Amino acid sequence: MAIIVNLDVMMAKRKMSLNELSEKVGLTLANLSILKTGKAKAIRFSTLEAICKVLDCQPGDILEFREDDFVSSP
Repeated sequence: MAIIVNLDVMMAKRKMSLNELSEKVGLTLANLSILKTGKAKAIRFSTLEAICKVLDCQPGDILEFREDDFVSSP
């Protein structure tokens, strides 16, 4: 996948557990886990905004595009 999710990195920098982030953002542990592992197909801007507010970061701190990982179709 070309979009890399660095949520675990930001959580570690803020010393925040998945449980704590889940409570503060208002998302289920299951949904946050899917996002954290990079298995999510999409994220709502409102969710991204809430995560950024809680972690005091920018969207680019959580989401990263790596062109090397991008596979184009023929």
